[in-house]
Amino acid sequence: MAAPEPPGECPRCGTPYAPRQEYCLECGLRLPVTGGVVGTLATAWRRHLPYYPGDWIWPVLVALVIAVVAAVVAIVATRDSGGGKTIVATTTQGPVGSTVTTVGPTGPTTAPGTTTVPSSPPPPPPPPPPPNQLVSWPSGTTGFTVVLNSIPTSTGRAQAVRLAKAALHSGLTNVGVLDSSRYSSLHPGYYVVFSGIFKSQAGAQGTLSNAQSSGYPSAYARPITP
Repeated sequence: MAAPEPPGECPRCGTPYAPRQEYCLECGLRLPVTGGVVGTLATAWRRHLPYYPGDWIWPVLVALVIAVVAAVVAIVATRDSGGGKTIVATTTQGPVGSTVTTVGPTGPTTAPGTTTVPSSPPPPPPPPPPPNQLVSWPSGTTGFTVVLNSIPTSTGRAQAVRLAKAALHSGLTNVGVLDSSRYSSLHPGYYVVFSGIFKSQAGAQGTLSNAQSSGYPSAYARPITP
């Protein structure tokens, strides 16, 4: 029988986790993949470099390599397109016809003193933003959002931040934490975990079903007024 996999430790907070566990139960970090090609590459990266940006780096690197190879092939094809052509000139004088055939390469004609510069390949696309980055409500902005959780301030902001990161990992976007005491439209004394920054209530209502299907059945739309 094969020996069971040893438990690992979260690279952010050091909390032990069981084999095949996807997220850290303490800080909500997505745990590294230990199997397959991505897991092997990630382990090799961590062995040689202290910082590992995440599994998203591999498809970005593959796309970059494909873009560079395509650009090199396009440049080589452009340079080789000026191949040789055959020009056949036929002249007839009097009763006797003569044919003069000129064979040789004919390239593109350029004016004296001009230089042809090959086009450079397009720059690679920028990497996506970190998936565990929280957003802040814009200062002085009145709008609407979807409230996911309300945590009493006596519990501490750290608990609200952990819930917000868990919402990010569930697939929700523009997730952040705000202090309800700073907004007149909210009841004071709570840390509010929200998702989305909208100019209208219709915009917030449009994403409400997505939040409810992502594990927040009690989510609701709410105006945010400074």
